[in-house]
Amino acid sequence: MRKMKSGAKLGWVFALFALTAAVSAQEIQGQKAMSGGAAAIAKGISVTQPQLNNAGNQTSDWLHTNGDYAQTRFYKGTQINASNVKKLRPAFMFQTEVRESMETAPIVVDGVMYMTTSFNHVYAIDAVTGKEFWHYKHKMGAFTTFCCGPNNRGVAVEGGKLFMGTLDAKMVALDAKTGQLLWETEIADPEKGYSETMSPTVVDGKVLIGTNGGEYGIRGFVKAFDSSTGKLLWTFHTIPEKGHEGVWAENDATGRNMKRDIAAEKAQLARDSSFYQTLGGGVWMNPAVDLKTRTIFFVVGNPSPDLYGAERPGDNLYTDSLVAVSLDTGAYKWHSQYIAHDVWDLDSVSPPILMDVKDKTGKMIPGVIHGGKTGHVYVHNRETGELIRFSEAMIPQENMWALPTATGARMLPGANGGVEWSPMAVNTKLRLAYALNLHQPMTYHVETAKYPGGKLWLGGAFKVVEGEKQWGRLAAVNVDTGKMAWKFDTEQPLIGGALATAGDLVFYGEGNGLFRALHAKTGKLLWEFNCGAGANAMPVSYSVKGRQYVAMGCGGNTQLDFKRGNTMVVFTLPK
Repeated sequence: MRKMKSGAKLGWVFALFALTAAVSAQEIQGQKAMSGGAAAIAKGISVTQPQLNNAGNQTSDWLHTNGDYAQTRFYKGTQINASNVKKLRPAFMFQTEVRESMETAPIVVDGVMYMTTSFNHVYAIDAVTGKEFWHYKHKMGAFTTFCCGPNNRGVAVEGGKLFMGTLDAKMVALDAKTGQLLWETEIADPEKGYSETMSPTVVDGKVLIGTNGGEYGIRGFVKAFDSSTGKLLWTFHTIPEKGHEGVWAENDATGRNMKRDIAAEKAQLARDSSFYQTLGGGVWMNPAVDLKTRTIFFVVGNPSPDLYGAERPGDNLYTDSLVAVSLDTGAYKWHSQYIAHDVWDLDSVSPPILMDVKDKTGKMIPGVIHGGKTGHVYVHNRETGELIRFSEAMIPQENMWALPTATGARMLPGANGGVEWSPMAVNTKLRLAYALNLHQPMTYHVETAKYPGGKLWLGGAFKVVEGEKQWGRLAAVNVDTGKMAWKFDTEQPLIGGALATAGDLVFYGEGNGLFRALHAKTGKLLWEFNCGAGANAMPVSYSVKGRQYVAMGCGGNTQLDFKRGNTMVVFTLPK
């Protein structure tokens, strides 16, 4: 994942946003706080598994971080559409007490919105008026180590419970009606570099979550916990104990030579193969879930150390890969690696999406797609993992794959992407995937670096190139051809999430505060609103009593140093 300030400080040497030991005052207040004039939500909250299964086929609620188990980020409502979106106006603005990076996607259940902030606060508010029902503050442990800001990307819901991962690597379950803590369990040891910023996914009584920490020499995983008790059910390690050397791939997934010295790597592996325990492989974003085949699909982040590959010979499986495992047991099914032995931090971060796609013969088959930091959208066979096609480059590519040097080697697209953690959205009728891209020219600098014991472990640095323009691009890619249908360029690099709707709209936000709607077919700008702080969260849509709303968190972004704020802005059409 990513790690570079943008804007005026173009010569800034990359510095990871890691905080250890001491935590801020807003982190260590009590485990709960009730406010807003009500001790609890008046009505009971209960979300059934059939409701979660059918989330993408209804328009009342937003029940998953990315809309549904397929992660399409597509809302079927049409009340707000391309012909009337110009009338969209704020319904309310809800301000939190945490003025810091906001990357959340709120969950909406029967007119109640659940949103998170940095430092693991959870708010329950009225989704029509913004009235606060309750406010939970996680009691942080004495030690936290995390990358790229103190973010949290949201809660998951099942029955009457909410689930959240925390910066100190715990899972908490809350009562959705009152905000009371129901149970808490440790996911991993924060002193070893583990943390959680991703939102969990809940399915059939299992709470699924990966881990941050690829910059700290951790061993990545996805874990499943019992939603009733917090008991660990299974673990899939993204770094296998044996076989992590892979097939010694010379080329990346697109067929380009990565300039590896494989003979030297094999000699190093013969001397030491114990490094699998510190090889990285964090999982930053939600898995997609195929209920029919009982399979989950997720992408795995960079190896550790990021740039100094001599410490980790081999392909470094399953880093920089799309992986499929059993929902029920965590057993491995298949993987597809985009970049072997990554020394550019071009890890796989944006969550995969399940949709039917055309195979190489033109036949429609179940597929899974991923937007990469390389600037490609990758299209896979869901059953086998075979790469069917990859899109044309959505942003400029240069010197791929120039190896990092002590003095610095220029390479594009750079460590932030392409497509960072930002989830894509799809419109299956139009056959388009909408991807938020960054363009940040960088040079890569490598240095010898031994494992520092749970501390930041980069093996070098990235530097943006002073004087070169940075910008963003929302690209609409046809998943059946790999061609860009249209592109919309922005003044700043894009990080956040996209939302597509049946009203022929695509919503997204920018670091300058602009929240925008584009025409899904053409990319034409139809509407915009400046939220006053970076619009770098994940937009969602829902309806209450027949009225459609669109919500966007506006709190800026630590990673790219966009303006901080503390507001959830909710929009609707005038009555």
